Amino acid sequence: MPSTFRIPAAPMDSPAARVVSAAARRMYGRVPDLVPVLWNHRKVLRAVLAWERRVATWDALDPHLKSYAVMASAASIGCSWCLDFGYYLAHDEGLDEQKVREVPRWRESDAFTDLERDVMAYAEAMTATPPTVTDEQVSGLRAALGEQALVELTMMVAVENQRSRFNLAAGLASQGFSDVCELPLADVR
Repeated sequence: MPSTFRIPAAPMDSPAARVVSAAARRMYGRVPDLVPVLWNHRKVLRAVLAWERRVATWDALDPHLKSYAVMASAASIGCSWCLDFGYYLAHDEGLDEQKVREVPRWRESDAFTDLERDVMAYAEAMTATPPTVTDEQVSGLRAALGEQALVELTMMVAVENQRSRFNLAAGLASQGFSDVCELPLADVR
């Protein structure tokens, strides 16, 4: 399903827009639909790009757990664009694609360890409105991950909530990034 662009995509025809588009194509093979939407407000675009560069440097949390948490949050919200791009990134990072595809159905799948399940349950609990995080969840994850990784996990889920909610409100849908993967994009609940 193509993006519906509730927030219209701005024309990417200025010299600066062409540079941004070329950089996105080099990085991802195409321009993510998010870029022309954010191009409507360049200060927001610059802030988002700078923030995402900083977020990408966080390294206290195991990258597999981070991917599962982010994708569980995106699936819980129902952001097909975020899942599509998440599959692409997971593929790029060398994660087990069969396992990644199971994230939207992690409760029914036997592919995940207990810790991975705890991380995805936490991500879903944080994503719920209102959040349903329990003291027991935090205590268990703190013991398993340590405080630094738990802080990173918590912030990554919060970041994905922001991403997914913006993308859904903007009308963005799966763009085919996951086509590089061997498995088709899983249906969002």
